[in-house]
Amino acid sequence: MVANTGRLAVQLRVIVLDAYRPGSGHVWDSSQSPNFWMNTPASFPTVAPDRQDSEPGLSFAQFVQRHGDGANLSQGQQAELQNTSSGTYPTRALYGRYLEHVYDRCAAVLTGHPDVDYEFIRGEVVAVDPREATYRVSYETPGSDQRHELRADAVVLALGHQAADLNPQQKVLAEQAQQAGTTYIGPSIPLDVDYSKFSAGKPALLRGMGLNFFDAMAELTIGRGGQFREVSQVPGERFDYLPSGKEPVLVAASRRGTPYWGKPLTDRFIPEDITLHYLQAEELMQQVAEARGNNPEATLVFSRDIWPLLHRDILWAYYSQCAREHEAQLPIPAEQFLSHVAEILDAEHHEGTQVWLAALRDFITGFPMIQWLDVPGLAHPFEEIGFPSHEHYQQAVRQYLRHNAHCSARGMQDPLSWAVLTMNAGRMVVKDLIAQGLIDQQSKIEEIQGRFEPLVEGMASGPPLERIEQLLALSRAGLVSFAGPEPRFEFDALAGEFTVSSPWVDSEGYTARLLCESMMPANRVLQNNTRLMRQLLGDRVARAFHWQNADGELIPGSGFDVVGEPYRLVAGDGTVHRGIFVLGLQLSSVQWGTAIAAQSGDVEDPAARTLGDAHLVVNELARLSGLGISHLSLRRSQQGAEVGVGAGPDYD
Repeated sequence: MVANTGRLAVQLRVIVLDAYRPGSGHVWDSSQSPNFWMNTPASFPTVAPDRQDSEPGLSFAQFVQRHGDGANLSQGQQAELQNTSSGTYPTRALYGRYLEHVYDRCAAVLTGHPDVDYEFIRGEVVAVDPREATYRVSYETPGSDQRHELRADAVVLALGHQAADLNPQQKVLAEQAQQAGTTYIGPSIPLDVDYSKFSAGKPALLRGMGLNFFDAMAELTIGRGGQFREVSQVPGERFDYLPSGKEPVLVAASRRGTPYWGKPLTDRFIPEDITLHYLQAEELMQQVAEARGNNPEATLVFSRDIWPLLHRDILWAYYSQCAREHEAQLPIPAEQFLSHVAEILDAEHHEGTQVWLAALRDFITGFPMIQWLDVPGLAHPFEEIGFPSHEHYQQAVRQYLRHNAHCSARGMQDPLSWAVLTMNAGRMVVKDLIAQGLIDQQSKIEEIQGRFEPLVEGMASGPPLERIEQLLALSRAGLVSFAGPEPRFEFDALAGEFTVSSPWVDSEGYTARLLCESMMPANRVLQNNTRLMRQLLGDRVARAFHWQNADGELIPGSGFDVVGEPYRLVAGDGTVHRGIFVLGLQLSSVQWGTAIAAQSGDVEDPAARTLGDAHLVVNELARLSGLGISHLSLRRSQQGAEVGVGAGPDYD
């Protein structure tokens, strides 16, 4: 870092441009509602590795341990911080204040360095144009249409969530709603939703039951004066709800028909006891290296090379805990039971066969106290199950949520929690293999994102367990209902209402004059509609990544086309910008599950890839400048080394 260097060989000019408060940006606005929680425990996220006292900006764990370390926290945030431990789930406002702390400390160091000219400009970047050896960055300040320009030798695009056009079906619903005078709320970050449009006592439809849904649920209940009262220690029965009378009546819908699985109670995102025996990244990397000796384009295929191994790991974790839990009821010693399970899992078969899976299922049927775990079936718990009425379906979902609460409350004592946490550990391996370019692109799109992602996201990326308990209380109180799997949303022009129904629930659908898409804007650069994104693509400063399927067709990907590590932006004509670098969500075509906040850890750890990506950018820019230090992006010019960082409506 610049903080630990002496005098520099050149004068640096570092410029940060953001339309919002730098550090927290928009998504992590530190003044947002305390009802919006993170869905990762406090031990997981950070934007800085653990620091020495002489270094600026702490890791989030250090920030918590030092009670903010002098950060300007509100009274509520101070109280929250005192109650934060490794297994609790912070509010996004508190994490936003942490991000501001890191930014403020780093900015102070840069400002105080004699060879650094540091400046923050509050403005929306609307264009980046290559101009000979430099880049012209155009921006507008809030409340002004006047465009300003600056020249930068290098630019880092750390854009985060960007606004996006609606998809075709959403556009139709939005247009119909506008014509009829009803309310359609498109995909948005939660703090941008106008919750005042939800009328007390009136029905409202919400599409999506991920984290955005739980944010809306909390804001429209606790945020309107309602209270959850703890009445029991029995999982699934923990709360009842005392309404304020100001709540709307929510109808929730998603393709799977249920919300994401609530997280097990553990102190860590992936506890140390979770290990992978079959899915070994090193062995797969060696496999690809050997194959590339004959075929330089050799890659891994998820369904052939990865899933059979991870599937074995998940089942081994599940049945190992089952054996411990049911040891007294097993007709044979637990060691013998597990030895036979291992023998089945270890047996060699022809590549791609599922004989081992059939053999294991047959073996498990001999132990009625232990259930067979259909791992792919976890992605769609009510697949092809019909319900004769809405009432029957509500009971089924409540039973599912109670089962979730029972399993997750037991934490590492529960077999299904072991399976879910093992699946999540496997996801981290898959992320790393994708980032290294070792997985076939068609397999990534069709198998990982098309099939594995709904499974692992639905089971491992859910809300804190407390939210599931709250949802159960609201369902019992009649303030939340569930529409059913594979919901069909339409607009009844005659009645002037939205409708939602499920082909698996034999009843009339729900109707409402408000539909909210409880999801984030699409993370696709060709769908993003901010001025900067349109300019970059329209002027061919950037292009979307395209991949070729088995039929030779070129299919657009979700992210920018980039090359190398650090990731340099590829222009529309295929040339590579020497001085434009990309960090974060717009790397989704070369990474998977790109996060805003990195997992805490060393920058060399694949699980902390976002930290590693930033470190690589810093090092490369230092190399280009000839300074040989790690610092924000720069490149030598006649006037010194100048940098433009950030851009646009930066939602992070």
